[in-house]
Amino acid sequence: MFKFDGVCQTVALTLCPLIGKFDGIEPFCYSRNVDFAGVLVFQPATLIMDVVALVMTSIMIYSVKTKYTAVGRKEIAMFFQLYLATVFLEMLLVTNIIPTASILYPFFTAAHLGLVSTTSWCLLLNGFVGFQFAEDGTPISLWSIRISSGAMFMTVALVALATFNNVGPFNYTTPTILWIIYYLVNGATLLIYIISQLVLVVYTLSDQWPLGDIVFGTLFFLLGQVVMHIFSVALCEEVKHYLDGMFFGSMCNLLAVMMVYKYWDSITKEDLEFSIGSKHPQWDMHLKEDEKRPYD
Repeated sequence: MFKFDGVCQTVALTLCPLIGKFDGIEPFCYSRNVDFAGVLVFQPATLIMDVVALVMTSIMIYSVKTKYTAVGRKEIAMFFQLYLATVFLEMLLVTNIIPTASILYPFFTAAHLGLVSTTSWCLLLNGFVGFQFAEDGTPISLWSIRISSGAMFMTVALVALATFNNVGPFNYTTPTILWIIYYLVNGATLLIYIISQLVLVVYTLSDQWPLGDIVFGTLFFLLGQVVMHIFSVALCEEVKHYLDGMFFGSMCNLLAVMMVYKYWDSITKEDLEFSIGSKHPQWDMHLKEDEKRPYD
């Protein structure tokens, strides 16, 4: 039950070459490879999507950092930075830039799995920033996220390495603990984040429009997971191996992350914006008074 065999036969996750059997598990259908300047590039469509994700995430990080008075600015920037690193590592691994036969592949894969869990964990902690258990931007808020995220990264990466190398109770033929972390733990953190934000919007905000951002972000993420884990083989065969579930999974994950940014932006306002907006009625009133003076 707690195995990646069926998943890896459907979609080429980064850990699939390292588990199940000594030579890993290949999907039944995967995106065709491309020879680029003498280098065999796997998943070319996914590579393009990952590059787009890197560019868009960099723009979001820059936008977050320019909102100097927004609530939770530094905390949410950590999430986007972790997502950026996750996409970058995934791009290196799934496209064969780091070959599966390389001695470094297990280490980079372990780091990638660690970043996946850490990104989910960081998003969960950002979900509690709005409740102001600790004031945003303070050392206790920032360092609690940094330390716990670092602990999460190290734990998952070490579990992954132990699984790939059959250390102690960890075994690549039955990677139960790694499966639980990858699906149950990460899934639970995302579910708790979604529920906490629904509670935040409904009970603490007067504007209910951010609910749409939460709903669309959740739908994008779920759609990507469904296409990857269920329809990848059928999709791959239908489009003659030009695409597979990895491409749509990467695209939907990017859309979900963009909705996280849109949601954060919609519930956090800068003080400067409020101060400028509050002066407009005064300016309009003075202009009307000036217009009336010639007629007095």
